[in-house]
Amino acid sequence: MKVTSLDNPVKVDWFFEQGFRLDPSPYLSGALEARKRLEALPNTVRLDSVTAGHNGGIFNGPKFSRLYLNDPEYSVPFLGSTDMLEADFSYLPQLSKDTAAALPYLKVQPGMSLISCSGTIGRMAYVRPDMAGFWSSQDVIKVQADPGKIRSGYLYTFLRSGFGIPMIVSSAYGAIIQHIEPHHLVDLPVPRFDAHLEQRIHDLVEEAAHLRAAFQAGLNTATEDLFRSVGLPELIDYRWHDKGRDLGFSVEGVTSESLRAINFAGRALDLISRLMSVEHRTLGDVCESGILRYGLIRKRIDGDSDAGGVKLVGQRQGWWTRPEDCRVISPTHTPTDSVFVPDETVLVAGRGMPSESGLFGRAIMITGEWLAHAYSQDFFRVASGDDEVPGAYLMAFLRSKVALRIFRSMLNGSGPQMIHIGLVTRFPVPMADRTDRARIAETVRRAYRDRDRADVLDDEALALLTQAIVGAEA
Repeated sequence: MKVTSLDNPVKVDWFFEQGFRLDPSPYLSGALEARKRLEALPNTVRLDSVTAGHNGGIFNGPKFSRLYLNDPEYSVPFLGSTDMLEADFSYLPQLSKDTAAALPYLKVQPGMSLISCSGTIGRMAYVRPDMAGFWSSQDVIKVQADPGKIRSGYLYTFLRSGFGIPMIVSSAYGAIIQHIEPHHLVDLPVPRFDAHLEQRIHDLVEEAAHLRAAFQAGLNTATEDLFRSVGLPELIDYRWHDKGRDLGFSVEGVTSESLRAINFAGRALDLISRLMSVEHRTLGDVCESGILRYGLIRKRIDGDSDAGGVKLVGQRQGWWTRPEDCRVISPTHTPTDSVFVPDETVLVAGRGMPSESGLFGRAIMITGEWLAHAYSQDFFRVASGDDEVPGAYLMAFLRSKVALRIFRSMLNGSGPQMIHIGLVTRFPVPMADRTDRARIAETVRRAYRDRDRADVLDDEALALLTQAIVGAEA
């Protein structure tokens, strides 16, 4: 006996296996089909039989009161279920070391698989080498492979595969905010293959993780190199909150261009003054023959990714390792200049509220594989019109915390804030000499090549696993 959906047969005995759950997720998501296919393979083991560590190696944490600090000497980087997806961890919130010390098992270890378990279920990240010393929230399940039984990169690849994700997501419960718990994952069937194949998949994932760490290190190196090259090394580790609040100041020569106090805040004006004390050019000058504006607001026509549709990347996804959950639009019905950007365009999150944990004012550069994506009008586009000042050089500067604070002082709007176009044209960009600019730009480009190569390796690992499973079924 079976109940038939539009696409999948739902067998009545599945209700017994699922504890008589009556919501459709376990039956129509493909999870049970994936489980049955895996269990039919010659060699399949339970997930909890190949993990080790706290709580058997599959765990999250309790809810706890979080105390955030600004001084890295007394805090540790802290990952939430969305933060773990980021490619650049320069702006993670900092959790008090005292709070972190009370929950030592929430410290992530390189090689762990991280799974979001509250809100949007099933997002995943592999802990790369430069994440050692990070802590994670209770909204992230950690899966720690037992190195004597399975390779961590292989296990991660299975969990993120088209077989692992449906089974994980189908365990979600909750009517408003969905959740999964570690005990929902313990019996996931993990297929095993010969050691050579599993090692090959693991090696690909590990190489990708090291390349992503190199991406982060490359961006940091480029920014530090820029400030040293222009004679402003004190801005490398600029501590905004150590400078005191902007209270009780006066401004002369105010015009109708702006009457907002934040546009004249002392700390931001001090940063601008420092940048203007060295050789510099304004963004308006550098981008005179390029782009310095928001994206055009145009009607978007939904498309199909299998029929030439492209991802429309919004501010939320722009900083992730890979853009997920994006709307797909038809490029045929969308003017090219309204959503696509030229190589080495720097996009600044330019619409929203400039909270400490927000994205407003942060910068990314579009190059390589990401040129195929479309970008929302909420991004402020910065594209150099001068070959002597390449976009990669601008990226090294605009991604800095100094530039972030200046962007956040150039606010315009009464609800969601925007960047004041008049003020941003006068944004000073420090100019290193030509040789230094070329070196800094190449460091940024190399970092982005590492990022793209990491994606290729992760895809290769996933393809190898999928081929092995399909081949074992034949």
